[in-house]
Amino acid sequence: MSTEAGIGQDLMKTIDEHIQKDQSEIQSAKDHGDNAKVRHLTEELNSLKEYKDHHPDDKHDPNALELFCDANPDEPECLVYDD
Repeated sequence: MSTEAGIGQDLMKTIDEHIQKDQSEIQSAKDHGDNAKVRHLTEELNSLKEYKDHHPDDKHDPNALELFCDANPDEPECLVYDD
C-alpha cells in the first residue's frame, strides 16, 4: 500500500518498478471508484516520471523528499550549503 510522504511506503528497487506499481494501483482504484486514491497516485506517478526524465541514468526509487526537491530545488529544505 502506498502512502503520502513515503511513510509506510513499500520499498521498490527501481523507479521503473514504482512507476509500474502506481499504474497498476491507479487502474485498481479506478475500478473501485476511489477517486481520491486515483488523484494521489496520479500525482505521484507524474512526479516519478518527471524525476526519471531529469535523471535518466539514475535507476533507484526516489523518496518523497527527492521528488519534492527535484521539482522545487530552491526550497529551503532542498538547498545544500558548503561549509
